[in-house]
Amino acid sequence: MNARHFLLTLVSAAALLATAQAAAQTRPIRLVVPYAAGGPIDVTARVLAERVKDSLGTVIIDNKPGAGGNIGADAVAKAAPDGLTIGIAATATHAVNPWLYSKMPFNAASDFAPITQMVRVPNVLVMNAETAQRLKIHTLADLIAYAKANPAKLNYGSGGNGSAGHLAGELFKKEAGIFAVHIPYNGGNPAQLALLSGQVDFNFDNLATAAPNIRSGKLKAIAVTTAQRSSALPEVPPVAATLKGFSIDTWWGLVAPAGTPADVVAKLNQAFVAALHAPETKTRFASLLAEPVANSPEQFGSFMKSELAKYETVVKATGAKVD
Repeated sequence: MNARHFLLTLVSAAALLATAQAAAQTRPIRLVVPYAAGGPIDVTARVLAERVKDSLGTVIIDNKPGAGGNIGADAVAKAAPDGLTIGIAATATHAVNPWLYSKMPFNAASDFAPITQMVRVPNVLVMNAETAQRLKIHTLADLIAYAKANPAKLNYGSGGNGSAGHLAGELFKKEAGIFAVHIPYNGGNPAQLALLSGQVDFNFDNLATAAPNIRSGKLKAIAVTTAQRSSALPEVPPVAATLKGFSIDTWWGLVAPAGTPADVVAKLNQAFVAALHAPETKTRFASLLAEPVANSPEQFGSFMKSELAKYETVVKATGAKVD
């Protein structure tokens, strides 16, 4: 092979490599949402997918619901670590399920590369307004005092054993030093109906779900579960104002498969953080009573680690298990 032929061969090889790289860069990113279409997590994912298309190209939402979010999360964990498959990590999939399910298809602590947190949605301790008035409960301190003066007379509802409302209720009981009977229902809506009809005394509900009945006066908001007041309900104090350190809200964020190169994760983080800071994003999220949270991969990773540890204690205290 003469020098000219060798040079042409090198040029051809370089051209083929450049073409392959360009093709790879134009491939769409798949964002796996481990829940059904139409819910708050799905909606926020679609909002961000639209906002990052100029920087990342097309982002396709792939809904993979089932097993409390485990099916979708597992699809991300087992995907190629090339930045073309990312997914949603949520309170359930990455903090609760590892302790709730007897067998997990993935390791929440090691099978993912954090990108950024996306959202925090407050939960709120609510009472039937008529019940609160009858029992003269106006504040969280009133509720705790009543429970201590009337052992085992209060009960609370939730969307089922191991649900967010159940775990928040158990943590509240533990921190407040009170007892209340837990009544599990088959989903959040039946639990709210039970509260509205006076079958249960209080619930820990998602703020977005409870807000219409709070505004109509049917439910009384006693406290939010975020560490600080929520901008969506600024007049309602946090549980932490009475029980120091109490914080148990709903969150979700973006992750990639473990082993995704750091520069790829950094590029994804930059694009999605910019999207989260956009005024249009904040406005859209506010309509869902969700607060955007943008941070670094390291910050989100540390946060998920702390949440995993926190829920180990809470879930084990309830004795809840899914086989």
